[in-house]
Amino acid sequence: MADKPIDRFRLDGRTVVVTGGASGLGQTFAESLADAGARVAVFDRDPLDETAELLGDRGLMVHADLIDPDQVRAAVDQTLEWSDGEVDALVNNAGIASVLGRADEVAVEDFDRVLAVNLRSMFLTTKALLPPLIDSGRGSIINLGSYLGLVGLYPGFPVTAIPYASSKAAVVGFTRQLAVEYARDQIRANVVAPGWHPATNLAREYSKKLDQAGIDRLLEWMPTSVPMGRVGDRKEIAGLVLYLASDASTYLSGQVIAHDGGITAA
Repeated sequence: MADKPIDRFRLDGRTVVVTGGASGLGQTFAESLADAGARVAVFDRDPLDETAELLGDRGLMVHADLIDPDQVRAAVDQTLEWSDGEVDALVNNAGIASVLGRADEVAVEDFDRVLAVNLRSMFLTTKALLPPLIDSGRGSIINLGSYLGLVGLYPGFPVTAIPYASSKAAVVGFTRQLAVEYARDQIRANVVAPGWHPATNLAREYSKKLDQAGIDRLLEWMPTSVPMGRVGDRKEIAGLVLYLASDASTYLSGQVIAHDGGITAA
């Protein structure tokens, strides 16, 4: 472990797995972790060409649908072969949005789909990577939640839906239980709960479910809901993820950190 606080943020010689890293937040996390010295394995069901170009020989691109246990197992096996059996941190970032609407408008199929991608995939990937994370003696698990899993929100029109809010609330319980169960194994587990970051994949997925008037209304409303008066940039979250993946946060576990411009404090 480094002696100077600034050195604790370095990840030289470590291996990190990032899910959902083909673009958006996951891609930003992968690049930032690699810039700090890590080797980064990126799991995604979408094409990974852009991330591969950014990471070069610092990264391993693994195409996998993470709701399928067999594909998760194959992805993990490929990663362990590449990393000589070592994994020091896991960033569970893979996720999707739900169709916007109130509970009575939600299709059962959409509920099941969102829970599968946002929670089942997190469980399967974490379960498969726990052995090398334990072996590392300093494993860190960073799960992407959302401030929408911490509060209810309906400003007169739908800006989220029950499937998404439920899945992200479940991430909190999943993470806290994980933190307690594996604390003696020196594994830390924490939640990063972003607020509004319109340049992310999630925001783009929301936009696909709205007409132009709905998009305009949502984008106009977003900054007004934030005490800081603006939405976030995905690069602003990267430093928090780096902190949680590194030795700078070795005594922090079981926590939910809302990266939301003060929304949950208001």
